[in-house]
Amino acid sequence: MSKKVVVAYATKMGATAGIAEAIGTELRAHGHRVDVLDVRSVHTVEPYDVVVLGSAIYIRRWRREAVQFLRKNRDELRERQVWLFHSGPVGPDKDQAQKMPPAVRRLAREIGATPAMTFAGRLEPATAKGFLARRLAAGNLAADSRDWDKIRSWSAGIGTAISTTHAAPGTAPRSQRGPGG
Repeated sequence: MSKKVVVAYATKMGATAGIAEAIGTELRAHGHRVDVLDVRSVHTVEPYDVVVLGSAIYIRRWRREAVQFLRKNRDELRERQVWLFHSGPVGPDKDQAQKMPPAVRRLAREIGATPAMTFAGRLEPATAKGFLARRLAAGNLAADSRDWDKIRSWSAGIGTAISTTHAAPGTAPRSQRGPGG
């Protein structure tokens, strides 16, 4: 059964937005009606059956606007299936799962969301913002490390789960939960 899905994202340098677009494309391929939006453009989750929320993660922190979205929509999100992801690791740690920041972990528990899936990020001189990012992008960490197969596979799992299950609102089948789920 087709569901109305929002893939909301908070990005700093555009890599998380690209991941969100790929997730949206995969969910559409599974027959769902999908909006992919910057989290600051999502004023209500009321029209949606499912919410996928992603944030860039830097120095173990989510983007402020993504955390605010969780807080603001906490009650409505409890009534929906919610999947979380974050992106950012590059270099030797690009394939290691990142823990959810404490505030995000607490909100995810309250909402009943899946633990966040970690996707590798992108660090390139042309898009690097901030002193540290520009400096790192000038070195050997510069690369697009996003694993599109992993992103499509995770998204396909969501597409199948929301089509075939009648999970309680705010929950996902155990097989769809990220690391530590």
